[in-house]
Amino acid sequence: MKFKGYYRRRNMLWLAIVLFLALAIAILRGGRLTNLGDIELKAWWLLIVGFGLQASTRLLPDESWAETAGLFMVLGSFLLLMVLVVINREMPGMWLAGFGVLMNFTVISLNGGMPVLVEAAEVASGFAQSDPDIAGSFKHVVLDAETILPTLADVIPLRLAGHGQVISLGDVFLAVGLGRFLEHELRKPRRYFKKGAQAKAGSAH
Repeated sequence: MKFKGYYRRRNMLWLAIVLFLALAIAILRGGRLTNLGDIELKAWWLLIVGFGLQASTRLLPDESWAETAGLFMVLGSFLLLMVLVVINREMPGMWLAGFGVLMNFTVISLNGGMPVLVEAAEVASGFAQSDPDIAGSFKHVVLDAETILPTLADVIPLRLAGHGQVISLGDVFLAVGLGRFLEHELRKPRRYFKKGAQAKAGSAH
């Protein structure tokens, strides 16, 4: 099936679109793209490490121990993202994004991976198949009768610009929270002086 490798790559096109819409709405409401350079996210490096851990699972060998190692790497990345949220909890949208991360972390840890609904995968991919191909994925398992908290699993089919994927309720909360944060940052008043900058003393004549 052409669906092969879809869950291993699992692009986040829908998240990119949500963030793009947040940018567009913020600009229409008076926001400035120049504010992107003024965003002060504490411990921002946790975001890079977190996504780096998930990306690194693709480098694991096809060995029996790699499945457990990959799952712990994925869960570790979510823990880092939750720490990032707590550190920046005063920023708008952060708690909403953190709630989404917590939902995904919970269902993945309880099921040994993110459960994927077969029917939703069929709708998202645009054709029918008996099982989603999750070979090589340390983050996904097939949703079945034994799945714990199935409502938090990947059960929402989404197809955009010819690309399909299945997302979870936690993904939705994460996207909306990040969109709210981005819109707020772009609409903040212009800062003419950078933090910590000192003006040169002038002489009066």
